[in-house]
Amino acid sequence: MTVASPPELVPLDAIRDAAQHLRGIAVRTPLLPVDELAERLGVPVFVKPESLQRVGAFKLRGAFTLVRQLAEGGATGVITYSSGNHGQAVAFVARRFGLRAVIVMPETVTAVKRGGVERLGGEVVLAGRTSQDRHSRAMALAEEQGLAVVPPFDHPAIIAGQGTAGLEVVEDCPDVAVVAVPVGGGGLAAGVATAVRSLRPEATVVTVEPEGAPTYYRARAAGKPVRLEATESVADGLLPLMIGTLNFAHLARYAAQAALVTDEEIVRAVRFALDRLKLVVEPSGAATLAWLLAQRPGTLAGPVVAILSGGNVDWEGLQALLGPRP
Repeated sequence: MTVASPPELVPLDAIRDAAQHLRGIAVRTPLLPVDELAERLGVPVFVKPESLQRVGAFKLRGAFTLVRQLAEGGATGVITYSSGNHGQAVAFVARRFGLRAVIVMPETVTAVKRGGVERLGGEVVLAGRTSQDRHSRAMALAEEQGLAVVPPFDHPAIIAGQGTAGLEVVEDCPDVAVVAVPVGGGGLAAGVATAVRSLRPEATVVTVEPEGAPTYYRARAAGKPVRLEATESVADGLLPLMIGTLNFAHLARYAAQAALVTDEEIVRAVRFALDRLKLVVEPSGAATLAWLLAQRPGTLAGPVVAILSGGNVDWEGLQALLGPRP
């Protein structure tokens, strides 16, 4: 029997190279202190609000890194499959390079995320409700129309680009002890974990997922990626059925802890971000803050950084999510 070789991991140098190309393109999002949590937990606490990134989410970092390479290689059009944020990032970057962009989105896509793609010149195609539905449709269209595929997470260039957020964390907080990062398909988590642990091996990287979409949590227990039958959560950007193979390999090496949060905790974190931090954060982006809010005093080393991955939610979406104040 032939045993498959482990995938080659993305090196720190590739993340550094991506950071060089992203200068002037990606916003260097700040580390904002969260004094209320710092006082309660007894350690310095910061959030990194990628909700302030261009297109409202970290996805710009990876999308630019891969689309730039495809454009330099002669691509004239690109296609991706996305629940929203990655699609907006691909549309944004494709327009900068003069490329056609087709974005396959779920039939349940929110108006704000579909509208964002269309405002950026992307052509929206709706396909089913799951990540597999979108993937299948995108692959068929790519072959039919000669489009280059930009995967949302399981690709070395995507991981390298997303990892630039981790570089910034260590550069801005050299003594960071804990970094919390959300997991959907795992591109951001893989890149951030690689950057953080390569530069600061003593730091702990905590991955955070909704209880209804534990792709990495289940994979970690099984020792390999596992396809879930279904995923469900208010965090619509964290609902792939399976973590990426390359991403899992990165997290297996660099991530020290996997955590789950409930939808109720996520909604509470969205409200906390709005009320206390004056930040609009979508449910997917608030997962790490939800985990942080659940921690008890004396349980964490510090400083702690929670990456808030995105903020693509509109007023109507916030009203529907938060409802009247209890």
